[in-house]
Amino acid sequence: MDALLFTARKIDCHCHLFDPAAFPYAPGVFYEPAGGEIATAAYFKEVMDAYGVRHALLVGPNSGYGEDNRCMLDAIRHGQGRFKGIAVVGNNASKAQLQELQAQGVVGVAFNMALLGLDHYAGADALWERLAGLGLCAQIQVEGDQMAALAPRLLGSGAQIVVDHHGRPDVARGLSAPGFQALLGMAGSGRCAVKLSGYDKFSREALPCDDARPFTRALLDAFGPANCLWGSDWPHVRATRRLDYGTLLATFARSVPAPADRQAILFDTPARLFGFGTEAAA
Repeated sequence: MDALLFTARKIDCHCHLFDPAAFPYAPGVFYEPAGGEIATAAYFKEVMDAYGVRHALLVGPNSGYGEDNRCMLDAIRHGQGRFKGIAVVGNNASKAQLQELQAQGVVGVAFNMALLGLDHYAGADALWERLAGLGLCAQIQVEGDQMAALAPRLLGSGAQIVVDHHGRPDVARGLSAPGFQALLGMAGSGRCAVKLSGYDKFSREALPCDDARPFTRALLDAFGPANCLWGSDWPHVRATRRLDYGTLLATFARSVPAPADRQAILFDTPARLFGFGTEAAA
């Protein structure tokens, strides 16, 4: 494995923070991360420095915090330009609420259909249109065939779309499954990017998750490196297997062997899409 992978500039486009000592969990959340899942901003900066990660896109988690974005916003505020965020809000979030989040470094809103189901977001179309008007993205997490029903609504909204974790395909059904084909079909819109991440959420094999490679290749062929991103999903809440930052980077590298493609996915594309600062663009 190329040692430069771990020192080259990178932007982690999917990670979470959990700091219940400073920001207690919201009442009634479905899962409270604990033990090794606790992930403070201070510790994550150490992880970033160890692997050459310049910037990170912090994703507000449904676990622990729900619609409480304070932990993430505090990290952005004190991060000296290293962080931007994806917030969690209600479907009725107003333009003023979104603008307030945007002013604090939020670049989009997360929609977790894989966890909450399509019905939970039945009324989200107006919110997606508000996001489009503000230049914010709609970050979408689906699984199986959910994207087949969702894609027309998303594309009709006008919002920039970012799809999590390869679209969480059903590997047993292969590349021809309707949900994965719907995701591939979104590439032509020019408004959709996809994260080559989340192996633990869909692969049925141990690392390096060889069963995920055909899906990675299909997405890279359809979207191109200019619309593909990488994320660690750190700190791997509710993981089904042992996961480490370095081994996940190596798994990604095996799936994307071309150095120019890696450079685009790991740094150039997220710097452009999410507007990280002059250091990121240099």
